[in-house]
Amino acid sequence: MTFTIIISAIALQIFLTWKKISPFLSLLIVAILAGFCLGMTPAEVLASINKGVGNTLSGLVLIICLGAGLGKILEAGGATEKISATLIHGFGQQNVQWAIMVTGFLIGIPLYYNAGFVILVPLVFSIARKANLSLLFVAIPMAASLSTTHCFLPPHPGPVFLVNAFHADIGKTLIYGSLIAIPAVIVAGPFLGKMLKHVKTDISASVFAKEIVPHEKLPAAFPSFLISLLPVLLIACAVLAENFIAPDAVFRKVLLFLGDPTIALLLAVLAATWYFGIRAGKPVDTTMKWLADAVSGIAMILLIITAGGVFKQVLQDSGTDQYIASFSSKWQMPPLVFGWVVTALLRVAIGSATVAGITAAGVVSPLVLSGSASPELMVLAVGTGSVFGSHVNDSGFWMFKEFFNLSLKQTFLSWTVMETTISIIGLIGVLLLDAW
Repeated sequence: MTFTIIISAIALQIFLTWKKISPFLSLLIVAILAGFCLGMTPAEVLASINKGVGNTLSGLVLIICLGAGLGKILEAGGATEKISATLIHGFGQQNVQWAIMVTGFLIGIPLYYNAGFVILVPLVFSIARKANLSLLFVAIPMAASLSTTHCFLPPHPGPVFLVNAFHADIGKTLIYGSLIAIPAVIVAGPFLGKMLKHVKTDISASVFAKEIVPHEKLPAAFPSFLISLLPVLLIACAVLAENFIAPDAVFRKVLLFLGDPTIALLLAVLAATWYFGIRAGKPVDTTMKWLADAVSGIAMILLIITAGGVFKQVLQDSGTDQYIASFSSKWQMPPLVFGWVVTALLRVAIGSATVAGITAAGVVSPLVLSGSASPELMVLAVGTGSVFGSHVNDSGFWMFKEFFNLSLKQTFLSWTVMETTISIIGLIGVLLLDAW
C-alpha cells in the first residue's frame, strides 16, 4: 500500500505540473495529501511541514542567495563574460564542454553542490550566449561534475558520513571515487550534453541573461577568475586546515571560519561588489540593485525548493524510508549491489541523496562490519545509488528546472537521465574495482 501511495503522489505531482500549477503550490498539496494517506495525523503533517521548511532553508537559503548575488555581480560586471571568453579561447569552442566540465569538477570537490551550482549558472549562460550553443549542451557537463563529486567524494556530507559509518579509509575512498567519477562525468556530461544539444531553451528568460558587456569594458581575466573561485579557495583551505593543522591552532580556527560556505560566499560577494562595482566607478545603489535583482529573481526557486523539502520530510516522517529498508533487507543479492539497490529505492522515494545514503547506511552496515564487502567500495556503492532516478521530490530537480527555464519533460530528459547515468556507471565502476 505504501508503494502505491508514493507512486500516486508522484503521479499527482507530475499531473499538476503538466496543468501549469505552480510547483510551489502543487508540492505542498501533494505533501499534505501523501501525509494523510500514509497514516499521519493532521498535527503530524503540520509538524513535518514546519520541520521540512526549517531543515531545507537552514541549509540552503543563505548559500543560494549569496551564490546568486555573486553570480549576478560577476555577470553584470562582465566577469563571467571574460571567464567564458578565456575558456573558449583556451580550449577552443569545439571543446567548451570539456572546459566547463573540468571547471565544475574542480569546484565541486571542495564546494557543496548548491553553492557550486549557483556560482556556475551565470557562466553557463554566458558561454551558451557567446558561443551560440544550446543551453543544455553546456549545462549538463557542469551539473554532472558537481553531482558526481557531491555523491562520490569526501569532504561532501554524504560520503564523509558513510566513511565514518563503515569505518572506511578516507584516502582510499577518495582515490577509488575519483577513478569511478571520471568516466561517469565524461559519459553523463559531454556525451549526454551532445545528445541534448538540439533541445530548445529560452536563455533570455533567465535572471542572469542580460546584454553582453562590450569587450573593451570587460575586467581583467585574473581578478575575474580569482573572485569567482574565491569561495572554492577558501573552502579548500578549510579542508586542508581541518586535516593537517593541529586542532587547537588559532590559524586552523580562522581558516575553518573563513572556509564555511556561507562566510566564503559572503566574502566573495563583498570582493565582487568592490572590484566590479565601486572600483569600476559604479554607484553603490547600482551594485546593490544587482544584488536585489538576483535575490528577487530566485525567490520562487527558493519557495519551490522549500516545498520539495516539505514533501521529502513528510515521506521521511511517515516511516517510508524504514518500510523500504525493512522490505529490501529480505532480498538476496551481492552486498555491493544490495547497497546500491536499497539506496536507489530510498532516493526515488524520499528525494534527498544525502538522506537516502544515511538511511541506507543503517541497513548495509552489518554487511561491511562482517567483512562481506570492502568498506570503501560500499561507501561508493551507496553514494552511486543515492543519485539514481532524481525526480519531482528532489530539490535539485527543481533547481535545475527553474534556473534553466525547462519544461517538466525537458528536465526529466536531461537532469533525471543525467543523474541515473551517473548512478549506473558508478555501480559498474564499483563492481569492476571489486572484481579487480
